[in-house]
Amino acid sequence: MTAVRLAGGPLADEIKAGVRARFERIRAKGIVPGLAIVTVGEPPGGNPYVRSKCRAAEELGAHAAVRRLPATASEREVRATLEELSEHPAYHGIILQLPLPAALDEDRHLEDIDPEKDVDGIHPVNVGRWVSGLSAHRPATPAGIVELLRRHVGDLAGKRVCIVGRSRIVGRPLSVFLSERAPGMNATVTLCHSATRDLAAVTREAEILIVAMGQPRAIGAEHVRQGAVVVDVGIHAIENPPAGGPRFEGDVDYEPVSRVASAVTPVPGGVGPLTVAVLLRNLADAAEAAAERA
Repeated sequence: MTAVRLAGGPLADEIKAGVRARFERIRAKGIVPGLAIVTVGEPPGGNPYVRSKCRAAEELGAHAAVRRLPATASEREVRATLEELSEHPAYHGIILQLPLPAALDEDRHLEDIDPEKDVDGIHPVNVGRWVSGLSAHRPATPAGIVELLRRHVGDLAGKRVCIVGRSRIVGRPLSVFLSERAPGMNATVTLCHSATRDLAAVTREAEILIVAMGQPRAIGAEHVRQGAVVVDVGIHAIENPPAGGPRFEGDVDYEPVSRVASAVTPVPGGVGPLTVAVLLRNLADAAEAAAERA
């Protein structure tokens, strides 16, 4: 068996086309959708994830700005920046780029963002709403994975899904989305983590395996059920890549897994494009809500 290469780009392009049209309608009302990204201690060469978000937003007709704070920024400085942007009418979406320096409390600063502008969907108010099945901004990566599975697998009701990794931005929200009693969802979800015993025995039960553990090539063929769909969320730079060879790898050892699975997302080009597309869809939601209030 050779797995289907489950690229996220085509679906991401469809989502972005819809976002572009929505941005055009908002701009026709005299409102330019605005995205603000706050970084603390950004590397000297810049952050490629921040650049890609800004570039994608501007390509679709939004305005994007980055507020760069030094690694030595105090809690008061970070809070003041987030509160200022939350009150600024030109910005409809705000992202606090994580992780923060160890001296800062991420949970505390996420609460400094207006929930209506929290396009990452991880403010406690938004988390409480989507956990309860209510409308709210949802984290972009898990929401993008849901879109991909809807397209490739179809109805997930009763499917055995295993998620490896329980982060607040991928694993935990994805377990909620896939298991909620909603059309096309209602899957049976197992959430694995660092304390899971005999991980391979658990993951081999899954018809759909989603890996977001942050360890390069940690999942091999021995972890995968024959014919499973595998979604790789990890991305890691390869040190000293060979000329013309890949520069990134995921949490999944792609080649051996592709001989067992029915479909595998590539790295890069799998989940990444969907994350950016859904993030901008959240921005469109926020900008439309602001336009209605104006």
